[in-house]
Amino acid sequence: QVQLVESGGGLVQAGGSLRLSCAASGRTFSSNGMGWFRQAPGKEREFVAGINYSGTSIYYATYVKGRFTISRDNAKNTVYLQMNSLKLEDTAVYYCAARIAAGWASGSGAYDYWGPGTQVTVSS
Repeated sequence: QVQLVESGGGLVQAGGSLRLSCAASGRTFSSNGMGWFRQAPGKEREFVAGINYSGTSIYYATYVKGRFTISRDNAKNTVYLQMNSLKLEDTAVYYCAARIAAGWASGSGAYDYWGPGTQVTVSS
């Protein structure tokens, strides 16, 4: 069992930065693939970024590539999402997710555990 809690969301102006954190409980964190997803009002949940168990394999959705960075610290049981050059369209609830498998995946159905989410609002 893995429990996830996101933090770091908030209100930021366009062009600004935020860093999201996802703290995980459970002994298996260092063997779990992790992902970040987001859901804007009226839209489906979408993939943002994924990272494998060791941090050696990372993938980004095209709409965040070059602006967002995913990383993990297995000693701290934490995965991060550094978000730079934020745009209005980045406004959403951001979710952290964990897989029992070691690799990342872009489909939400591939993830076994989810955090409650943290709100990110980008203003003009």
